[in-house]
Amino acid sequence: METIVLIGAGKSASCLIEYLEIQSHKNGWIFIVADANIELAKSKVKSPNTIVVQLNIEAIEERRDLIRKASVVISMMPPHLHVQIAEDCVDLEKHLLTASYTDEKIKLLANKIKTKQLFFLCEMGLDPGIDHMSAMKIIDEIKAAGGKITTFRSHCGGLVAPESDNNPWHYKISWNPRNIVMAGKAGAVYLENGESITKDYKDLFDAKNRVLIPDLGELGWYPNRDSLNYMPLYQLEKVSNFIRTTLRYPSFNKGWKQLIDWNFTDESIKYDSNAVTVKSFTKKHLANFDIENEFHAVLSSNAKDPLLKELINYLDLLEDDRLPMKGAFTALDYMQFVLETKWKLEQFDKDMIVMLHEFEYELNGSTHRLTSSLVVKGKDPVMTAMAKTVGLPLGITAVMLLQQKIALRGLYIPTVPEIYLPVLAELEKEGIIFEEQHSIR
Repeated sequence: METIVLIGAGKSASCLIEYLEIQSHKNGWIFIVADANIELAKSKVKSPNTIVVQLNIEAIEERRDLIRKASVVISMMPPHLHVQIAEDCVDLEKHLLTASYTDEKIKLLANKIKTKQLFFLCEMGLDPGIDHMSAMKIIDEIKAAGGKITTFRSHCGGLVAPESDNNPWHYKISWNPRNIVMAGKAGAVYLENGESITKDYKDLFDAKNRVLIPDLGELGWYPNRDSLNYMPLYQLEKVSNFIRTTLRYPSFNKGWKQLIDWNFTDESIKYDSNAVTVKSFTKKHLANFDIENEFHAVLSSNAKDPLLKELINYLDLLEDDRLPMKGAFTALDYMQFVLETKWKLEQFDKDMIVMLHEFEYELNGSTHRLTSSLVVKGKDPVMTAMAKTVGLPLGITAVMLLQQKIALRGLYIPTVPEIYLPVLAELEKEGIIFEEQHSIR
């Protein structure tokens, strides 16, 4: 009997679990959900037929015993843990699906994956994932019509839905909070007017970077990692403009740049957690970096930037609440705690996913502009739009693989039509539908 093993039941796994419970029941398959926190896993499961197990991912034999039971493994673990699972899947000859970027160590397994006739699919979530599939579909269609693409810009972000937006940052957390506070640390590289542009972390979050989303309005963006790596994957080596970005509101970029400038995402200094409150930490941190005057000038009664004052005030960095950290911690750990408190999705809140692709291409002597946009709203703080758009591509692929609708073998990301065409068709049935607008100039 076919068996799906899901490792990891965190924030992004909720809709995936629901989908696979339905599909497993329909097809007579076994579905196993494994997590270090068994109570968390149990809270996500609805079907009595789903098997829930506690797993210590570092316990080698325990992990391998679980993977032996699988026909296909889905890893929703933090990216650095995928390689352990991948090595086991190669050794035990099991297919593997993940939503994370393709790890360099996993790339080293590519020959073994192909030789053993296994299907490994990485970058099969939202971003990366749905962005790859929706972009490649349009790229292939333009090329098939004889068009020459000159510009590609891809934007994606997890935001709060307008009806639940009640803070000046216009942001609430719907996915891994650690990834949110770490975002942009590696800087970014992209192509603009034929020139490679490199941005350091402190220069990424520019409130002037804006884009118009159809039927939604103006959002801000910041460059995402190394966009140039994706030019050959998308077969767009000859374009003049190529960038992948993360969407936020312009006010978010303004506030986040200030927090970076004040070193509130610093990891170089370790602080002692004994008897530390939010207020006492803030004061100590400001003194360490000699920025007390800057901080208080932003919050003063005659502050030069009212919006920035509102953004920083909202975080309550001078409140007397105790910090929960034990042992040594960094400013980034502190900021994660603050944001998880201030940007929490409340009981009736909804999140929102926004994606936009912008193309310019030459065809029949004219310049064409095409935009493809996606807006998805969540149901509640558990069944979020983030969980839906990250989880469903993995679930759909697992089902298609077990139904022998995917014959590919080797290490892939979803940029080939054998993957993106059927998966996008299934996503449309789940309400994940792109809207296109086209103009000629």
